[in-house]
Amino acid sequence: MSRATRASDRPVGRNLRPLSGLIPFLRPYLPAIFGALIALMVAAGTVLWLGSGLRILIDQGFGAGGSSELLDQAAIVLLGLVALMAVASYARFYLVSWIGERVVADLRRAIFDHIIRLDPGFFEVTRTGEVLTRLTTDTTLIQAVVGSSASFALRHLLMFIGGATMLALTSPKLTGMVFLVVPFVLVPILVFGRRVRRLSRTTQDRIADVGAYVDESLNAIRTVQAFGHEEIDRSRFAARVTDTLNAALAHVRARAWLTALVIAFAFGSISVVLWVGGHDVIAGRISPGELSAFVFYAVVVAGAVAALSEIFGDLQRAAGATERLMDLLATQPVIAAPAAPVLLPQPARGALQFERVSFRYPARLDMPALDDFSLSVAHGERVALVGPSGAGKTTVFQLALRFYDPASGTIRFDGVDIKRVAPSELRRRIGLVPQEPVIFSADAWENIRYGRPEASDAEVRAAAEAAAAMEFIDRLPQGFATFLGEKGVRLSGGQRQRIAIARAILRNPALLLLDEATSALDAESERLVQQALERLMAGRTTIVIAHRLATVQQADRIVVVDQGRIVAQGSHAELMRAGGLYARLAQLQFDQADDSRRAGGALSSPAA
Repeated sequence: MSRATRASDRPVGRNLRPLSGLIPFLRPYLPAIFGALIALMVAAGTVLWLGSGLRILIDQGFGAGGSSELLDQAAIVLLGLVALMAVASYARFYLVSWIGERVVADLRRAIFDHIIRLDPGFFEVTRTGEVLTRLTTDTTLIQAVVGSSASFALRHLLMFIGGATMLALTSPKLTGMVFLVVPFVLVPILVFGRRVRRLSRTTQDRIADVGAYVDESLNAIRTVQAFGHEEIDRSRFAARVTDTLNAALAHVRARAWLTALVIAFAFGSISVVLWVGGHDVIAGRISPGELSAFVFYAVVVAGAVAALSEIFGDLQRAAGATERLMDLLATQPVIAAPAAPVLLPQPARGALQFERVSFRYPARLDMPALDDFSLSVAHGERVALVGPSGAGKTTVFQLALRFYDPASGTIRFDGVDIKRVAPSELRRRIGLVPQEPVIFSADAWENIRYGRPEASDAEVRAAAEAAAAMEFIDRLPQGFATFLGEKGVRLSGGQRQRIAIARAILRNPALLLLDEATSALDAESERLVQQALERLMAGRTTIVIAHRLATVQQADRIVVVDQGRIVAQGSHAELMRAGGLYARLAQLQFDQADDSRRAGGALSSPAA
């Protein structure tokens, strides 16, 4: 799937071929499928035998010369067939539903396993809400087909074939009349069927729009409410819901027309046949039992055709859903382990080199994020990246973690080209503390242990203590076992940051990436965390993205980045003497600090 093309923008197919993509997921359950097919054939066969039983019952039980004994025998046969049909129907329903649930569970696991391997570039051009819709709504459609509609379709197909055969055996003349109407039934199935599938796909696209909007709004609920945006969001959401409703109603209308036309033609033909057959009974050309059996089979055939037209719409919707899911599964991650990955040297040293690297983000191909960028960070060195917003500092971290591959140039970790290394092996040696820490919907144990699941409770506690997180964790209702809320909503910004720092401390990486890791802390917490980070950074390769220049003056080297290039590097004193961008940024921040101090003094003066 092209990264620049949404799934919903692709042309809509006109057949059920995409359903073949489910075959690998059905293959493990072949014994159950075989059992369901046997039960289905038995159930369909008993229905067809009911027609013969009806003929015998009428001709021998009710007709001239009939006896109560023959009537009793015919009734017993009918009851036996009904009992067999009930048992076979139970077996078919249970087995098919079991298969449907299993297949969808496997499909959801396969999709999630695949999605979580896709690189961040995929999610730059694909909405998360749309992916969630594929994982939920589309798989539910497939579950309905595999666990119900497919077996019904096969059952009615067997009923159609068996019923048509019994019709021909009972009265070839009347059968010919019945099948004169078949073309009139097939035309609406073919014409409206295509429209039904196209409208089904449109409906699923609109549902994806709704899901994406809800996901975005709820994830930013504080911003929505802070800016009083609720009414606008309600209006926009209502518009999307209305679009979804209109698409769904158009789909329903098409299916309703399809069903109505098929039923009208099918049962209209039965009425005509019944009229002709009545004259044949009066003339003695067929018996009343044969006419009854013929009408029974005609109803079976007409019902099968009507059901097939209805199920065909379900199959088309499932085909559309399957096509989108298979496209998602066919999307290959750009970042993948090589066929024969190279092992990194042991022990890891954390040395990092960028050699003439150029890179553009998939969603911003017109703007280079890094341009001929070269940087070498030695083992144990502490390097600070400084520059204006959008200069490319965070991109350095993204490429070092191999979330993306550069368009040109080479990145080496401990002397090895990271393209030749399995991404998981590379990332195992790197610890990241982002400016906006991610807290998962779990307790403190799991959040801190996230990067090292095998760590003991004592190690988790030690990491939390080193990150100055113990003082607030111990005050939580259940301590470390306290649920921190979705995205850590129960914690302050500084507390979330300290959890993220504890996570990095526990990981004990060779290369530490800090994105202004203390920016969200108050003065006291910053002092404690800075002390912990000093201990953590001792003897460890560290790259710090700094927005506040006061935090980088102790770095071994300061690298000034602007528009994706290194424009200067050196110590704080050297860069201040040299002037340029760094000196301007430093002067601006120092002026702001002086203004803040003066404002604070004015507010605290008696005159204030």
